[in-house]
Amino acid sequence: MSENAKTPADFWFDPLCPWAWMTSRWMLEVEKVRPVEVNWHVMSLAVLNEGRDDLPEQYREAMKTAWGPVRVVIAAQQLHGEEITGALYTALGTRIHNEGRGITDEVIAEALAEVGLPAELLSYATSDTYDKELRASHQSGISLVGEDVGTPVIAVPGADGQKVAFFGPVVTPAPKGEAAARLWDGTLLVASTPGFFELKRTRTQGPIFD
Repeated sequence: MSENAKTPADFWFDPLCPWAWMTSRWMLEVEKVRPVEVNWHVMSLAVLNEGRDDLPEQYREAMKTAWGPVRVVIAAQQLHGEEITGALYTALGTRIHNEGRGITDEVIAEALAEVGLPAELLSYATSDTYDKELRASHQSGISLVGEDVGTPVIAVPGADGQKVAFFGPVVTPAPKGEAAARLWDGTLLVASTPGFFELKRTRTQGPIFD
């Protein structure tokens, strides 16, 4: 990697997940304070939880609505290019999480309009046209970390330059400025440590959207 090259960070998200949303806002802040370029990818909590009978009823219902946004994002990628992914995710997540509106056709339609995508993409929310591509994107992320985690998944260069992926970091509120930079530096540090797998504590606070 040349001296002026940006460090790549691959980020897998499901628009439904508030914790992925928090981490994604941190990554946008990191791009401002470190030479980093985020590559956005879709993963799907609905795919991850397929066939599970032990889910609480409320979560099972949430998984039914989870298909819509990821299908629309995948369709947008396939038809309009991957470079639209980050902007569409931001438009969706702002409405779903910051505004607390959840997942509705209106929310998806507004997000598409905000980033200049055609309204017809909304029809893919209930279509399996690009489910093969959705599952492939999901698998590319989850295969790096294992089936016992959810979103977000982040992959960064390890000590040998090869991708090292983790679930997380799970953080709230999203760090800004130098705090964001320090967390990023720490992420690279643990990724460069052979055999490092997990650092965790019980969450005592819900996501803080700002």
